[in-house]
Amino acid sequence: MSCLRILPGISVLAVLAAIGLSFSASPSAQAQQAKATIFQGVRIFDGKSGALSVSSNVLIRGNKIEKISTAAIAVDAQTATINGAGRVLMPGLIDAHWHAMLVRTTPVEAFGDVGFNNLVAGEEATDTLMRGFTTIRDVGGPAFGLKRAIDEGIVKGPRIYPSGAMITVTSGHGDFRQLTDLPRTIGGMVTRMEQIGGAIVADSPDEVRVRAREQLMQGASQVKLTAGGGVSSPFSPIDVSTFTEAEMRAAVEAAENWGTYVVAHAFTPAAIRSAIAAGARCIEHGFLMDDATAKLIADKGVWLSMQPLPEGMRLGLPEGSVQRAKADEVWPGIARAYEMAKKYKIKTAWGTDVLFSRELAQQQGAILASLTRWYTPAEALVMATSTNAELLALSGKRNPYPGRLGVVEEGALADLLLVDGNPVDNIKLIEDPAKNFVVIMKDGTIYKNLLGAGK
Repeated sequence: MSCLRILPGISVLAVLAAIGLSFSASPSAQAQQAKATIFQGVRIFDGKSGALSVSSNVLIRGNKIEKISTAAIAVDAQTATINGAGRVLMPGLIDAHWHAMLVRTTPVEAFGDVGFNNLVAGEEATDTLMRGFTTIRDVGGPAFGLKRAIDEGIVKGPRIYPSGAMITVTSGHGDFRQLTDLPRTIGGMVTRMEQIGGAIVADSPDEVRVRAREQLMQGASQVKLTAGGGVSSPFSPIDVSTFTEAEMRAAVEAAENWGTYVVAHAFTPAAIRSAIAAGARCIEHGFLMDDATAKLIADKGVWLSMQPLPEGMRLGLPEGSVQRAKADEVWPGIARAYEMAKKYKIKTAWGTDVLFSRELAQQQGAILASLTRWYTPAEALVMATSTNAELLALSGKRNPYPGRLGVVEEGALADLLLVDGNPVDNIKLIEDPAKNFVVIMKDGTIYKNLLGAGK
């Protein structure tokens, strides 16, 4: 067979089709998508209101919610029927701060065998979905391949809104090089950290612009910068502001040209203020912000994506290490930051930021439930569904999954959980998804069903 040369602008699938070859989803995946599904006799938590509906019926066709009615819905014999028996139907959960490639690896493994890391991340993605998290926003890491594998049905996992490599400066949060890697050759070879797409160093507006565009070229739905110091990085003090405003502005302009936005890692007032001045639309963490900075965030309409980091995450860092000392500096600010977010009615998203710990990842639902320290269960669940979905929508046309997420409404994407119990009354139900999430559906496909059709 002679070599086939594919011209620019001609897709591989188009060429294969022309020579009589085609590819499609597996028969089992096609069957699940082709079938309509009806949930009968469910009470609905719609993702926006704490009040549950009366007993209702919900018809799914394709990947969307077609009809919701308190009256019976006529269906044909091909429609799969799930008897909710008074259980609660709710939107799939959304984690707005996740690192899909960095959950199970160790820091050393993260820069090692890419093939191994992708396989491990694929298994973790399946577990993430089975915990009821049907969508995650990945804010740093080489998740593009994993996302593609999930979208194409090769791996079971959540929807991924990827940022690609987080962009940092020399010595900034995300610069995991060692002192032996210095001095850096400007314009020279990239490091292993950069080769695999975990993080990338940029030390001028032009370089930042290039690196931001590279992430967008690969399919980033938003761009991640590290505007200040971080806990896990070895040479990045918490109090240090990293990028200049001009450098951050270059990334903001690149993202805005693509119709999307920049999210900035920042703890301190100075880092937060510089990111806002440059045009960042979402601040990650913000735990050391002061009252005036909290008011600025609210006045500017900037999003604040926070995480009720569990104490186990801090205690898991080695005593006496630089990272543990920085965690000790940051952790006391978490409660006060949530209090200020409520005081100023800041647009607040929720995430977990689990790194290098399968055990902590298994507590994803429990970390969400811990929000009840500051919010009602209904408020916490709204934050992890419709509110987080609003943040995802900032991606505009770079949104990889156009449609409404985080709600149970007609026309919305069918990402749904059927809960054995009422999580609005007892949010701890989400801490044991294996037992309490009896049905998990993503994009109209059922990935877990403890009830069975017709039961």
